[in-house]
Amino acid sequence: MNIAMISSEVLPFSKTGGLSDVSYSLSKEYVKLGHKVSIITPFYRDSDKKISKKLKKVMQIQVIMNWRKPLGNVFHVEYDGIDYYLIQNQQYFERGGLYGYYDDGERFAYFSLASLEVIKKLPYRIDVIHVHDWQSAMIPCLIKEKYFDDEVLANIKTCLTIHNPMFKGYLAKDSLFDLYNLGVHLFDEGKVRLDDQVSTLKAGITFSDKITTVSPTHAEELKTVEGSKGLWYDLNLRNDDFIGITNGIDYKEFNPSNDKFIYNNYGIKNVHSEKYINKINFAKKHDLNPDLPLYAVVSRLTSQKGLELIKAMADFLVSQGGNFALVGSGESDAENYFRELEARYPHNVYCYIGYNNELAHELYASSDFFIMPSAFEPCGIGQMIAMRYGSLPIVRRTGGLKDTVIPLNEDDSNYKEATGIGFDNYDVLSAIKAVSKSLILYNGKKDIMKKVIVNALRSNHSWKKPAMEYIELYNSIKK
Repeated sequence: MNIAMISSEVLPFSKTGGLSDVSYSLSKEYVKLGHKVSIITPFYRDSDKKISKKLKKVMQIQVIMNWRKPLGNVFHVEYDGIDYYLIQNQQYFERGGLYGYYDDGERFAYFSLASLEVIKKLPYRIDVIHVHDWQSAMIPCLIKEKYFDDEVLANIKTCLTIHNPMFKGYLAKDSLFDLYNLGVHLFDEGKVRLDDQVSTLKAGITFSDKITTVSPTHAEELKTVEGSKGLWYDLNLRNDDFIGITNGIDYKEFNPSNDKFIYNNYGIKNVHSEKYINKINFAKKHDLNPDLPLYAVVSRLTSQKGLELIKAMADFLVSQGGNFALVGSGESDAENYFRELEARYPHNVYCYIGYNNELAHELYASSDFFIMPSAFEPCGIGQMIAMRYGSLPIVRRTGGLKDTVIPLNEDDSNYKEATGIGFDNYDVLSAIKAVSKSLILYNGKKDIMKKVIVNALRSNHSWKKPAMEYIELYNSIKK
């Protein structure tokens, strides 16, 4: 099967979040399964320079957006068996950062239209186009409403994955014609209208052949008024074509047996001794006591990630004889809070404000517990990486956290299957209760904890199963 993955960010060229990992890792798994994959993505100013040196210009394209007729160069490279096509346009992509500009709607309208021009010029036919989030979600609408008689595009099937339902690609009504040369009837008929604006994400929901999100539980949440972020009505209309497929993680990148970033490599047979050596080394470097349980957070510091609960859990556990280490950045008030916590508990708290990939790997390998109490979490990968390294996740059971972590029962009776600790209610009392359970586990139930660590290491969250589920989904719409 020939698959085109159209994503506003993708490794190794660009990344702000999980979308980049998913687009790359899923594509790489498709290649292993024998499929041909083409990824189309913007050529940002800050794209990885080492890989970018290997790019070759293969075509020039022109996009018509009402009175605008911007040109673009398209560069190609094969990487991990994937054909990458990067669209270069100085006006739209020669900027610092990927998102957050006043004209993002115009920038990604150009990207969507340009991606279709690239597909028209490829030397092979595409069977399925897979688009991701609002940035490329208008493409299924364009195929059915603008290119319905195009000999290359008209018969291509489409799949939309919703990674973050908070961002809906809102535009003014006149943008339909101004940016896409589409009729305003699409707005008047409600096909692209949401909250009295054009929504590119709504367009994708309406026109894609199939719709997915990144875990089964999150799919169910999105069909409820409370959990849908405003999308419940439209997703219920497409219920028969909407499913959740849980993300995986890259087992080559995250592998404690050969991870070059960690102090000591280890596997299931020697996890308990060698993981402790990693912890001792981490503690020495950051002036922490290695005999205390180490709790890790690797996260954006935002309300979605359960910021208020993370604060409460950190404050509680260091006062009760635990160490807390954080790698992350986000809201300035939160950054300051954790800096002040470190100042108050210099021998129990280590904070790195920002992102450091090597340090994150060290923390996964050194920590006993991994804190992830999200307010909502479509899938999340931190908890899966933590389990891969034998760090027990403490999660609020929402979205993908519920689908990937088996929590210990209150009486620990399911310790032979459990892979972490969980709680349901989004409140401080529930979060503190979960942390208290982990302290009891660490200090008084070592045998149970060791078994749960092995369970976590044995859990399988590779991309193979989700990739096969996506291929099955593609085949269902090709018929």
